[in-house]
Amino acid sequence: MKEFELKYGCNPNQKPAKIYMENGAELPLQILSGRPGYINFLDAFNAWQLVKEIKEETGLPAATSFKHVSPTSAAVGTPLPESLKKACFVDDIEGLDNSPLACAYARARGTDRMSSFGDFIALSDCCDVTTATLIKREVSDGIIAPAYEPEALAILKSKRKGNYNIIQIDPDYVPAKQEKKQVFGITFEQGRNDYRAHSADFTHIVTKNKDIPDAAKRDLAIALITLKYTQSNSVCYVKDGQAIGVGAGQQSRIHCTRLAGSKADFWHLRQHEKVLGLPFKADIGRPEKDNAIDCYLGETPEDVLADGNWEQFFTVKPEPFTKEEQRAYLDTLSGVCLGSDAFFPFGDNIERARRSGVSYIAQPGGSIRDDNVIAACDKYGMAMVFTGMRLFHH
Repeated sequence: MKEFELKYGCNPNQKPAKIYMENGAELPLQILSGRPGYINFLDAFNAWQLVKEIKEETGLPAATSFKHVSPTSAAVGTPLPESLKKACFVDDIEGLDNSPLACAYARARGTDRMSSFGDFIALSDCCDVTTATLIKREVSDGIIAPAYEPEALAILKSKRKGNYNIIQIDPDYVPAKQEKKQVFGITFEQGRNDYRAHSADFTHIVTKNKDIPDAAKRDLAIALITLKYTQSNSVCYVKDGQAIGVGAGQQSRIHCTRLAGSKADFWHLRQHEKVLGLPFKADIGRPEKDNAIDCYLGETPEDVLADGNWEQFFTVKPEPFTKEEQRAYLDTLSGVCLGSDAFFPFGDNIERARRSGVSYIAQPGGSIRDDNVIAACDKYGMAMVFTGMRLFHH
């Protein structure tokens, strides 16, 4: 297949639209089901690069959940503790522990379930039955993977009345070194960003604390790879091989840090016994549970706790999870890694990161206020590495 005609571009009025290889070669993909659109392919191609690089760096199967050309999360396939399984709504998936790939997607989808609603999925490895079973019951636009087990493919093809978008990518495809795009009828050309984040390269540690364990170096690499395919400005928090908070596309870096930090906080809080024990009614679906939990933890808990409201969701009225209780719980956390796609200009980013349990940081460095940022890290005993590499993505 040398070209594929799309229903329309980013919006229905943008016609005609298609994808093709500029040199006339065959497209490095097969469409096994559905009719992916313009934004679907943008998500798919960025997502595939992300999981491919994480797999190459860590040696572990990787998955990501993409929405509007940025990852909601990315993760490697390590087992989930029981509390996380329950928080991610996957404690009933048979055989989950035996499928590292399914564990990776369970983590990626479960990080920010509200943002992941209607996601595009990328898998680093052949999609197995357990992963397909997990995907089948989630609201999703499509998937890209290098291969599919026959039974897994049949499961996925049953989604959306047979119209679920399924793309098989050639894992050996290597794009040209130069890339082009047009804006306002004007062609831009640049060399592809071929930087690869390697944990072994994290040697320029600029803080007094020089101790960054191997597990933290892995997580910092995952953060930087995730940021490489996240709309800038962007900041990413990672814990245990899982991006737990992504702040994308903000004009101010502190707003990136706050947004990503709030998502990371919600991920931690979802695993608290008060949230895991919420007495949901049997007929409440996963998306409705996600919305209710978001309200319960957010600024307007009365939306689900007030008399006349709680009866819609719960069998009995839950006890509030006060902001003071939440703060006390979050203050016990540590060991979180944070990556930034460009330098931190002020120490306020470090202050905010500390509130979400950050202990290790990777950023390019190069600000005229680097000394201020380093001093803020030293105040809290954090370890920070300068990579010297900016990772803007637009």
